[in-house]
Amino acid sequence: MEGGTPSQKVRKRAGIICIVMTLLFILLAAKILFIQTVNYEEYEQKVLDQMTQQTWVSANRGNIYDTNGVVIATNITTYRLFLDPAAIQRKSKDDGVDYAKIIAAGVSAIDGLELGYDEIIEQAGYTKYRDRTLKRHISEELADAVRLFLEESELDDMALLHLQATSKRYYPYDTLACHVLGFTGSDGQGLYGLEYQYDEVLSGTDGQYIGAKDSFGNEMVYDYESYIPAIDGYNITTTIDVYIQAELEEQLQTTYIESGGKNRACGIVMDTETGAILAMAVYPNYDLNNPSELNYEALSRLNSSGLIEGSDEYIAYRQQLMLETWSNKAINEMYYPGSTFKVITAAMAYEENLVSETETFNCPGYHYVSGQKIHCHNHKGHGTVTFARGLQQSCNPVLMMMGERIGAERYLDYFSSFGYFEKSGIDISGESVTSKGVTFWSEQDFLNSAQTPLNLAVASFGQNFKISPVAHLTAINAVANGGYLVTPHFIKEITDNEGNVIYSYENTVRRQVISEDTSKKVSAVLEDGVSGDGGAKNAYVAGYKIAAKTGTSEKKDTKSPYTDTPYVCSTVAYAPADDPKITALILVDEPTEGVLYASTIAAPYIANLFEEVLPYYGVEAEYTEEELAKLAISSPMLVAARVETAKNLAELLGFEVEIVGDGEYVKAQSPATGELVEPGSAKIILYTTDKAVNEKKMVTVPSLTGMTAVAANGTLTNLGLNIRISGTKNYMSGKGAQVVEQSPAAGTLVEEGSVVNVTFRYLDDDDR
Repeated sequence: MEGGTPSQKVRKRAGIICIVMTLLFILLAAKILFIQTVNYEEYEQKVLDQMTQQTWVSANRGNIYDTNGVVIATNITTYRLFLDPAAIQRKSKDDGVDYAKIIAAGVSAIDGLELGYDEIIEQAGYTKYRDRTLKRHISEELADAVRLFLEESELDDMALLHLQATSKRYYPYDTLACHVLGFTGSDGQGLYGLEYQYDEVLSGTDGQYIGAKDSFGNEMVYDYESYIPAIDGYNITTTIDVYIQAELEEQLQTTYIESGGKNRACGIVMDTETGAILAMAVYPNYDLNNPSELNYEALSRLNSSGLIEGSDEYIAYRQQLMLETWSNKAINEMYYPGSTFKVITAAMAYEENLVSETETFNCPGYHYVSGQKIHCHNHKGHGTVTFARGLQQSCNPVLMMMGERIGAERYLDYFSSFGYFEKSGIDISGESVTSKGVTFWSEQDFLNSAQTPLNLAVASFGQNFKISPVAHLTAINAVANGGYLVTPHFIKEITDNEGNVIYSYENTVRRQVISEDTSKKVSAVLEDGVSGDGGAKNAYVAGYKIAAKTGTSEKKDTKSPYTDTPYVCSTVAYAPADDPKITALILVDEPTEGVLYASTIAAPYIANLFEEVLPYYGVEAEYTEEELAKLAISSPMLVAARVETAKNLAELLGFEVEIVGDGEYVKAQSPATGELVEPGSAKIILYTTDKAVNEKKMVTVPSLTGMTAVAANGTLTNLGLNIRISGTKNYMSGKGAQVVEQSPAAGTLVEEGSVVNVTFRYLDDDDR
């Protein structure tokens, strides 16, 4: 009815609407309350994100130094080139100019940037974004080229294209210690080696620049700005010594190439007392500044694989090779130690008073264990030998008899005590550990099986189980230093940019595994083998007492495409034997050329290493009278001296003198000043007139390969040439040592009196 009260139906509808509105209001109020309480921080951040613009300020990654403060990892300034697509779109609309095309044309034309026109146009099309990266890690030179383009194009004040200073990890020595240092990724995060291990220490904390922006995304006045500074990472000083590292790498490269190695080589140099790693290397290496590039060996394997470049199989194989290249063989891989492990077996026997140096044993070339004949590497046998000589000659039967005396249970206890069943504690990731039942017999089988005597026999001379190089050298180091198992380590100290020490490493002794008396006994036997006629005599260095043991182990679980019987050749050594300062290991995996024994593949390079490193490390040479008599003599400076004076001086130094011409003064000499020659047969020629100088007699260098020292010296002396010998001790005795290398090469024409450098090695030692 018109003008009357609402009908019941209308009132009902109105009530429903009121209830619905009330419920909606309650829900809205609840939502607001929820936002303001439970999720306040989340929504506050969303508002701030809409109102503010954040720019991250990268922290500088800490430097890495060698033990003497030499920088081995640092940062260099580079630039990130990026666009502001939103600003480009707005500015183009306001000015009626397509700035994206101008920028794309100019930037793509800069040589070295390697940015395409279409690529830049694509990035400029993301107009909802304020920051699109075009290129990272641009050099200062390329950054200057970009700045020049912006200036010439009058774009430098428009804030459309930007250069942001960043830092890039840089390794001054490229490949040096690459497997120790590791490298960082494109985001600056450590990926391998010490860069990964100490990433949190090195990386620091990034800072922020926070500025306000309006509804169009433009920056507002500076009153709204705030700045949180970056905190740079700490610096690390390592135990690595770049000089020793370089020497180790040189020796590894030389032996690997000369022996035709196929599965990499590795080496470690350790401070005997503290366990500090002075050098650790793997060869072939890789360039830390370009870690994604394959080294020559990996690239050769990839190219000869027959895979189609770009295929999934090709990419997968390349990645596999890359990962293998980056891995640290000295830590990540396991190997058969072979006869180098006889040092540990001998230490067990001495410690338990089970043998003396002079006790004699008979080696007929084999030893029966549980009715099974196990051969010595010398199938003819060593005959009757003392224990000391048996160890020096690497006699398998003698060491098997020691294993029997020690017994399986006690042997396993010592194996564990020397640290082989646990991580060494070295401060780098990926260390492999000998595991019972995996790389060693299961404990039950080793102790209780019918195979126990056989297992123990082969274990006693280092076969049929695997250990890591770093674990083995740590155990050998314990034999050297009086029996103390120390923790190998790379870290020396951590400092901030002001030089304040944040952390300093304290040497850690895990336990004493043998007595100092046992240590001295083993060391004396090993040193006597090097200075005498033991299997490690190629490790000899004049003036130094070297304790060393070689080992050539057969890789029974490996099929190699390069050889029917793949071997690992290694040598462990420490010096001086009576007061050790340095312990070292060199290992070549799967050599294929020359005499495939560690006595020729590893021991000589240990000698070369020690010859350079020991005097550098402050260990003075102490020559015996015999060694002093054999020391090379240096050709004196005689040019311009009176002939009679020059002759007297040369003869006083031990030279035979030949005078050519009748002049009063010396006009030329051969050999030249400073050249080293062997005493006894050294000869110097003095030229006293211009005519004599112009008519010098020339001689063709003969081939000396395979000759003994006596024969080589006689051949050169008869031709009027001098000899300089390296590589062995008893080189004039004619016993076993042969010429393996000479310089100048055979066939070279040289003047009479010149020096021929000759390297000798003993090639008669089978050290399996």
